[in-house]
Amino acid sequence: MADAATKPKSRVRTTFTVGRDGDIDLSRTLEDTRDYPPGVTMETVAVTAQTKLRGSETTRPVVPSISVATTFEMDKVDDYMQYTVDGYIYGRLCNHSCDVVSHAINKIEGGVGALVYPSGMSAISTTILALIKSGDHIIAPDPVYAGVYSFLKHMIPNYGVEVTFVPAGDVEAYRKAIKPNTKIFYGETPTNPILTVLDLEEFAKVAKSVPGAISMCDSTFASPYLQNTLAAGVDIVFQSCTKYMGGHSDLMGGSMSTSDPELFFYLSEHQKQIGNIMSPYTASLLLRGIRTLPLRMEKHSNNALRVAQYLEAHPKISRVYYPGLQSHPNHEVAKKQMKQFSGMVVFEMADGLEAAKTFVESVKIILLAVSLGSTESLVEHPATMTHGPYLMTKEERLAGGISDGLIRLSVGIENADDLIMDLEQALGKA
Repeated sequence: MADAATKPKSRVRTTFTVGRDGDIDLSRTLEDTRDYPPGVTMETVAVTAQTKLRGSETTRPVVPSISVATTFEMDKVDDYMQYTVDGYIYGRLCNHSCDVVSHAINKIEGGVGALVYPSGMSAISTTILALIKSGDHIIAPDPVYAGVYSFLKHMIPNYGVEVTFVPAGDVEAYRKAIKPNTKIFYGETPTNPILTVLDLEEFAKVAKSVPGAISMCDSTFASPYLQNTLAAGVDIVFQSCTKYMGGHSDLMGGSMSTSDPELFFYLSEHQKQIGNIMSPYTASLLLRGIRTLPLRMEKHSNNALRVAQYLEAHPKISRVYYPGLQSHPNHEVAKKQMKQFSGMVVFEMADGLEAAKTFVESVKIILLAVSLGSTESLVEHPATMTHGPYLMTKEERLAGGISDGLIRLSVGIENADDLIMDLEQALGKA
């Protein structure tokens, strides 16, 4: 173990005790119920990962029960500290439902620990707020998910934190934007909505060149099944579990996973203090979604590639953004770091705003709705919906490449021929 003189300076700065009292280590670890053989695949882990019910030697249900208790009985006062580490005390601190789904997420992300939150934005905002102090500097991409853009543009500056936006996917722009006070390198890949792909390995290297800085990336559009963000060297990965992880448009949730034990311990204790936790009912639904994630992501990806190829050849479409197409400017990077290219297809209507509106209002099988990553196909018009006047000005949208004719399509797991038929009839009206 490194001595005080050689041990790297902590990247966590805090004024609260982070759950430690003297030499007492209150770190919690989750142990899997299975002893996986070497080389087991993510498909198997996603379907089977389950952590033990703490303090119980009973037979294990194949589907974990929903842990609804808010408090837990103990026999002796002196049990309290022990149960803090390997048992349960109070629902806000931890419960088995959230333990199980956090464990499953961590197994497929390949981290040292994961936390689950009520939404993707709560995972991102809580983590950033836990790690920054007044006077710090954040570098983030543009475009980026509109909720994150608004949070960083309009809210974070109120905390005395400086934010620099750089062109999405441009690693050299991140390097040039570094300041003496840079604390967080924030990434997103593929980006929402125009599917720019960030080279994760190069992004992580730039962040590591700044002592004390932390890299984090939202990988919602890829999911852990298609993209191993932590293995590329990034410190923290986010998922909006509302999307592909849940996969059925019936839950709101988010997750944070990290490869750094110190960050994980600090962030887990911070979450307990803030109380920004997922409900046991949501955790149970999310675990069910993760069980089929590998199957769904393959179907999403296969369907999306066919849809993208169809749209690229259509005369009413001026441009298609899909990392699986050779025409995508980041196609080679995507091939390097993604197993497949996911279910998001973005395209430009040649005739602009009115054609885009007519198209999205003419689909019959595909649904006009926000969100993404579900079994059903969803289409939306970013300039008037997800990235519209509610969150961004027109100037901000255009600066991020979000034109009035841009359409975002989340390709579901329906029959691909049926989806193309629906696109054909809607384009005929646009």
